[in-house]
Amino acid sequence: MRLGVFGGSFDPPHLGHLLPVIDAAESLGLDAVRFVPAGVQPLKVGRAVASPQDRLAMTERLVAGVPGFTVESAEIDRAGLSFTVDTLAMLAETAGASELVLLVGADAFALFDQWREPERIMALATIAVLVRGGERRPDAASSGVKLLQTRRVDISSTELRARVADGRTIRGFVPDAVADYIAERRLYK
Repeated sequence: MRLGVFGGSFDPPHLGHLLPVIDAAESLGLDAVRFVPAGVQPLKVGRAVASPQDRLAMTERLVAGVPGFTVESAEIDRAGLSFTVDTLAMLAETAGASELVLLVGADAFALFDQWREPERIMALATIAVLVRGGERRPDAASSGVKLLQTRRVDISSTELRARVADGRTIRGFVPDAVADYIAERRLYK
């Protein structure tokens, strides 16, 4: 079994997160993908706007109905900072004989050397860097790193938070279930 792992703040999650991961799952022949909302990202401390529980709930709504896609709450359940290496180690133990494939955007991979235990991450999982059209291709000289060209979906969580704050719609940028959740919880106002 090949298990994809895709983490992030997801503040809020949107189709720019989902569509490239669907493409990656198909291209890499992944059997399943787990989206992993960060509790507290070490490189973004204090920058999350929605609570971890709200980001988890929105991410569940983002992937609902996509076969094989689920949400892993480990980083939110775990106290303290969220480190990818800890999540991969946990999945390696609990996922049995699964081959782990860490899906990382090119922007996040540019900071990979700042992550906790990058060498151990590479030992625990194959890294697939999602390169959007027009982005600079990262150096993939590191063994085990795959570059995967994905579609460019020009949506950012920052833009969506601003749209909500300005009273503009986010429908079409996120699934209706995510837009409804944001409206019901009055997030980003």
